[in-house]
Formats: sequence, C-alpha cells, structure tokens
Amino acid sequence: MKTPLSLFRHSLPVLLGLLLAGCLTVPETGRRQVMLISTQQEMQLGLSAFQQLKKDTPVSRDPAINAMVQRVGRRIAAVASLPGAQWEFVVFESKEANAFCLPGGKVGIYTGILPITKDEAGLATVIGHEVAHAVARHGAERVSEGMLLQTGGSLLGVSLSSADPRTQVLVMTAYGLGAKFGRELPHSRGQESEADHIGLIYMARAGYEPEAAVGFWQRFGDYNREHGGGGTPAFLRTHPLDTVRIQQIQQWLPEAKANYRPQ
Repeated sequence: MKTPLSLFRHSLPVLLGLLLAGCLTVPETGRRQVMLISTQQEMQLGLSAFQQLKKDTPVSRDPAINAMVQRVGRRIAAVASLPGAQWEFVVFESKEANAFCLPGGKVGIYTGILPITKDEAGLATVIGHEVAHAVARHGAERVSEGMLLQTGGSLLGVSLSSADPRTQVLVMTAYGLGAKFGRELPHSRGQESEADHIGLIYMARAGYEPEAAVGFWQRFGDYNREHGGGGTPAFLRTHPLDTVRIQQIQQWLPEAKANYRPQ
C-alpha cells in the first residue's frame, strides 16, 4: 500500500505534466504562462457573463459618449491580437470608476471613469489596458493557477493525513498564506503591470499619443487618494501603487513611441 507521502510524490509528475502541457506565451511581452482552460471555454464564459451584465446594469443612451467609445474601441481592437473576438463596446451607467474586457472581446466602460479619462487618448489608455487583459488571457490564467494551487493543497493534505492535527493546521495555514501573499497577490499585480505595458503599445499603434497614459494614471491616482483608495499596504494590493504604474509607463514610453502610428 502506498503511503501518503508516496501518493504525493506520485502525483507530482501529473502536476508537472499539466504545467508543461498548459504553457503559453503572452503576446508582446513574451512571458510564459500556465493555461489549463481552452480558449473556447474562456470565451463562452465571457459571453455569458456579458449578456447577464447587460440585463442587470443600465446601459447609457448618450449618443456622444457612445460614439466616442465605439470610435476608440474599434481603433484599439484593430491592433489587438485576439483571434475569434466578437468585439462589442457597451457604456454602463455607474458611478464606479472602472472598465473591463471579458474573453471574446466584450468591453464595458462605466460612466464613472469618463471624467477621469477626459478625452479620447485617456479613454484609449483605459480600453487598451482592458483589451490587453483579454489578449493575455489573464482571467483564464488566474483560474488555471487557482486550480493548481487547490490541487497542491489537496496533495499536501493527503501527505499530512497521518501527522499530528496541530501540525496539519499549521502547515495548511502556512500553505494558504504563502499561496495568497507569495503568489496570488504578486501575480495579480504583475498582470496589471503587463496589461499597462501591452495597452500602451496598443494605444500607440491605434494612433493615440502614448504620453497621454501618464496623464490618465496621474488623474486616476488623484481620484484614488480623494476617495480613500491609497491607504492599503502595497503587499496587500491586487494592483500596483499608482506611483509605481506611472514610473513603469514612463520606462515603457520609448517602446510605445516606436509603435506610434499617427492617424
């Protein structure tokens, strides 16, 4: 009969096989990522979620705002690498200063962020960032890593089944904290930075001055401070500090300028 430890050891090749089989490369940055969800599964989830959101959230009927979002969105979509995308740009009535892009090319802009974007270049910064999340498949990557972390926790639990209960609690707690603060949150911040990087390239290719991204993130940082969003310690954040984002964007500007295509 196999011991718990031997079961754990025998399961490791399975995990390694999943990691190797599910490795992809992020466009533009070349980063390697783990992916255990198919593009078809991911897109179907995105389409379903977007349809539900359109039922639950009021959609803006302002013709000027919608025209601007469609104009900017189409230009960004034209330079984004997302095969099979069914692009749709919808403005939602909400005070929330936010936006998103679901798998399949479903982009949502909340009216609450428009005073911060101010103009088309600011809006291109936001849409470029959100489209970059979809192109890099960040959502599916987080789900895939969650599956691996859950599997790792289950295997660890099996290997500890014969240990003292107090030891089990301590080890499993340490594993959970390590996964949260050592992997999940840092990886989330890394994905946000990657979306900033790719989005900056997209807005430049779409004909928007990449320097405008700096102004947007400065305004967004001011908004966060005014609304009490600047007090969370850096290691607890899902997003980088606003000051860090601005510094990174300034470092990427030469690359973005090389991709700039005036229209």
